[in-house]
Amino acid sequence: MTVLTRDDLRTLSRKHNGLCVSIYMPTHRAGREVQQDPIRLKNLLGNALDRMVTGGVRAPEARELLKPAEMLLHNGLFWQHQSDGLALFVSPEMFHHYRLPFDFEELVIVTDRFHIKPLLPLLSGDGRFYVLALSQNEVRLLQGTRYSVSEVDLEDVPESLAEALRYNDPEKRLQFHTGTRTPGSKGERPAIFHGQGVASADDPKDYILRYFHQVDEGLHGLLLRGEEVPLVLAGVDYLLPLYKEANSYPHLVDEGIEGNPEAMSAEELHEHAWAIVHPLFLSARKEAAALYRQLAGAGSEQASSDRKEIIPAAYHGRVDTLFVAVGLQQWGAFDPETNAVHLHERAEPGDEDLLDFAAIHTLSNGGSVHAVEPEKVPDDAPLAAVFRY
Repeated sequence: MTVLTRDDLRTLSRKHNGLCVSIYMPTHRAGREVQQDPIRLKNLLGNALDRMVTGGVRAPEARELLKPAEMLLHNGLFWQHQSDGLALFVSPEMFHHYRLPFDFEELVIVTDRFHIKPLLPLLSGDGRFYVLALSQNEVRLLQGTRYSVSEVDLEDVPESLAEALRYNDPEKRLQFHTGTRTPGSKGERPAIFHGQGVASADDPKDYILRYFHQVDEGLHGLLLRGEEVPLVLAGVDYLLPLYKEANSYPHLVDEGIEGNPEAMSAEELHEHAWAIVHPLFLSARKEAAALYRQLAGAGSEQASSDRKEIIPAAYHGRVDTLFVAVGLQQWGAFDPETNAVHLHERAEPGDEDLLDFAAIHTLSNGGSVHAVEPEKVPDDAPLAAVFRY
């Protein structure tokens, strides 16, 4: 699957030359529905073509713009390796697609900016988490949401303790095996080492720490840099504290999943991890909502549900916490020179979704975004914000 990062968000959210086509659709991992997914995309591309032509783009130019996305229709291997949702972004400058663990509703948006808001539950603090399943024989990283989980392809991360040490000490011969489990034990026992260059066969801690440092460095370079979502460890009890010693990711959760992860499916790991992170998500959201109500109830200028106040504040980096309604659009335009916000009932030429705009700039400026159902936004508004100042 493709990992979506905040750097991707910044790339997508900046102004691009020409029209920007954003397409979201649900996909399927297996079963008969997989065969329907290319047909679904074909229909959505037809919808995008019609919108561009209606907007004044010549049909040949519109077809040329959509050609990279159309090529996916005939890529059988691509459709055999899907997650729960597919997001595509097409402009004259770029074409990106993301297979993500989120069941998107079908949506086509054609404006002069990419439409990002459906991604926010995956990028905001309460929509996504990772599970790092560790054993001496393998490393797996899973990306989860409330409803789904997908395994992340790992590069530059050692697949096992043996690989990590062999790569690190190419001139040394090192062999190890995991001790057999005794009845009633939770998983593998500490490794026993044999071979040249091993200082002590009775203390594998240094070798496991070296292995875990390589895992941590690989993850940090691959996808965890700049992330703010929880990371849950899964492993036998003696490995978890060792990885915590090597870990440099600041959002590692204290509680882990104990047991041998090699014996657990992705779905089992997801279920255990969700039980750990769900209370954390709820607590953070409740605290943010309580702070908003406290400030708004006291008449403080530090909280507002006024779109014309929030949108400029988000652009200028003043928003600390934003609640935004998913599934809604507020079309309009913002002039950063005058801070004027123009709201329209229907999309007009040059408009963009200002809810999307506010969320993107809040995230880009280091704020927190809670992308929630409309009824969960404080004050029954599409936006509510707590300002930094």
